[in-house]
Amino acid sequence: MVSNGKSNLVEEYRLYLERFDSKIGPCEFGAYAKHEGKLIKKLRYDEFEPKWTEFQDVDRVFSEIMQRGDTINDALVRILRDGCAEFLLERKL
Repeated sequence: MVSNGKSNLVEEYRLYLERFDSKIGPCEFGAYAKHEGKLIKKLRYDEFEPKWTEFQDVDRVFSEIMQRGDTINDALVRILRDGCAEFLLERKL
């Protein structure tokens, strides 16, 4: 039986692959393609899993900071922008 967390991760990976194919087009896993001025690597699941988990953690912290009205440093914004680019997510920062 697949746990809920694992099945959510599988679904996120499926959505990532859909975004990749629709925004960049067909590409071999491990290959790089250009998207909006950045080189984006098509990730295999074993590469996607730890990167996505880390991105989600950073995104959660960012949201908490914004809700509290705290200031953020440019490094955090850069990490989020790079993550959004890597996972082909559209988010205004």
